[in-house]
Amino acid sequence: MDFSTLGNQVENAYLFKGSAQKPFLAPRGVFVSNGKLFVSDTGQNRVFIWNSIPQSEFQEPDVVLGQQDAVSSGRNSGGNVTSQTLHYPSGIWSDGIKLIVCDAWNHRVLIWNTLPQNNAQPADVVLGQPDFSINKPNVHGQAAEPAANTLNWPYGVWSDGTQLWIADTGNRRILYFDTIPQENFSKATAVIGKPNMETRDYKNDEPIWPYSVKINPDGNMIVADTQFYRNLIWKDWKTAFTQKADLIIGQANFDACGQNQFMLSPNSHTLNWTYDAMFYKNGILVNDTGNSRILWFKDLPKENNAAADALIGREDFNTSSEFKGNLTGTQSALYWPFSIATANDQLFIADTGNHRLVICKLKF
Repeated sequence: MDFSTLGNQVENAYLFKGSAQKPFLAPRGVFVSNGKLFVSDTGQNRVFIWNSIPQSEFQEPDVVLGQQDAVSSGRNSGGNVTSQTLHYPSGIWSDGIKLIVCDAWNHRVLIWNTLPQNNAQPADVVLGQPDFSINKPNVHGQAAEPAANTLNWPYGVWSDGTQLWIADTGNRRILYFDTIPQENFSKATAVIGKPNMETRDYKNDEPIWPYSVKINPDGNMIVADTQFYRNLIWKDWKTAFTQKADLIIGQANFDACGQNQFMLSPNSHTLNWTYDAMFYKNGILVNDTGNSRILWFKDLPKENNAAADALIGREDFNTSSEFKGNLTGTQSALYWPFSIATANDQLFIADTGNHRLVICKLKF
């Protein structure tokens, strides 16, 4: 990689590609907690755990979930769905004790009550399905209406260690649990983005395709609303049950839905297929995935369509994924980064289109 393409907001960057036996394939989830690194190796249906942050390009994982070893990669381990298998895992959350994984294409969320220590360790709790042997959307199939305990393509998860939020993407909503469930098929406490648990139709002022949800200690909530190329911000997450978002990043209003606002190239306030965002210090980092960059807002925006203060991954705000450096391949720069995580001043980027992580130090 040409690390200069990351720009002057980061330093000390290096690449990490996972197991040398079988490197990452389109990793879509990354999370760091208590010095441990968690990665959803999405294209190979497995989740890796490293008990310390890798410092080299390859390092064998301490634990592999979804497969028996670091070289296997079949959907549901090549068989039927069980408590040990995964199919297209995505969002991850952990406090270093519990582990929660969005097992997206099995239409469920898996919970390990204690951090797994062994390969293919069975999950303790399943949400979205009555038991570990079922994996249909909304339990009964794609045409089935949602309920308080069903899921359809859940891609994002967040917790504060007590409460739990799930981006139930295919049902176009966010489910809220006032405690992390201990029983299979638990019902959500409340829903964000819908008037009730049985509704899937949407309005433009609701999350249309919520892919990730994050909440900071001040109670601010941000949702990456992919299909409308925007991020939605509530200043107090508790108001999201009954009110539309307070702020929009990437669009001027709730009816606007243009990819880069229908312009030929991006700029400092547009987005293209945004899949993640997170709070960092007093500001926000936004994955502008389709533009292969990460936008930095040093403070919480005060109005819709605010311009970013800086970016990571492109030389300027008008350069998109398709630039001269990618004419012979995408490896020289970020390409379709799906998710991010931070630990202290380190940034971990799931550089999904290049099948790797980029790890670097933030300078702001």
